[in-house]
Amino acid sequence: MPLVRNLGRAARQLLQSSGCGCGVPIVPVRCIGVSPRQVASDASFHSVTFSESDHPRVLITGGLGQLGVGLAKLLRKRFGKNNVILSDIRKPADNVFYSGPFIFADILDYKNLREIVVNNRITWLFHYSALLSAVGEANVPLARAVNITGLHNVLDIAAEHNLRLFVPSTIGAFGPTSPRDPTPDLCIQRPRTIYGVSKVHAELMGEYYHYRYGLDFRCLRYPGIISADSQPGGGTTDYAVQIFHDAIKTGKFKCYLKPDTRLPMMYIDDCLKATLEVMEAPAESLTMRTYNINAMSFSPEELAQEVQKYVPELQVTYSVDQVKQAI
Repeated sequence: MPLVRNLGRAARQLLQSSGCGCGVPIVPVRCIGVSPRQVASDASFHSVTFSESDHPRVLITGGLGQLGVGLAKLLRKRFGKNNVILSDIRKPADNVFYSGPFIFADILDYKNLREIVVNNRITWLFHYSALLSAVGEANVPLARAVNITGLHNVLDIAAEHNLRLFVPSTIGAFGPTSPRDPTPDLCIQRPRTIYGVSKVHAELMGEYYHYRYGLDFRCLRYPGIISADSQPGGGTTDYAVQIFHDAIKTGKFKCYLKPDTRLPMMYIDDCLKATLEVMEAPAESLTMRTYNINAMSFSPEELAQEVQKYVPELQVTYSVDQVKQAI
């Protein structure tokens, strides 16, 4: 089965990974139509190839989260080490700090963020700063500030300086009334978490800035991302990251979801590849600003069984967190 093959590939690669060890000016408006159609499963955005002279200058906000370091590594390999700046408000580990340019950037500090964009001649911005679902529910005021006010700062700066802007969305942008299996790119979105609400806001604001100011805004709705090189960041799907760390370190894993809870997931390498492809896609190939992406869906029980093929002594127990289970 494709699910078993995909799960096996992810488990094998992750368990063998070393990571387991340890105010807006008015600019011309582009009149591009929007199509409500679905993207075919075999669609290709036909990525363009950059020459040495026209590499983008990239800034990644929230770069010390689950995806930022991996994205920086991928982009530096493609565009050159010094063309990709990782940023965060936390102190990076030595291996991250010395792997390429790193800078302190607080997305709530508009002036500082604007200076970074201007002084470093940024042309592409990946905006990963956000409080995820479970953490956001525990601190709604902070989530509102980071996920919404921070987004507004990024949108204004990106529009002012003609940046290509990527803001990830999430399956959490859907809600109980959204259609399922498959969920269309355009459908009812009534999420019940501040994280989900903030991401719907980001999708709509990005689309508005695109049509109102010509901002080159691009967005993908991520499923849960499986990786081993970073610690979980407070999302509901994070059990699928924690299990690999615990399998290696302690041989015991306590899951906060019911064993049969099925959620959409994607291996980090596939997620980063999709992100780069949508950013490199010619503008004329995009019929919408936000797209779904998917890979596979599985339950904690299915994942545990796959990991136990490589770590047979792994002991798995379930202690359901009602807040996360409800999300």
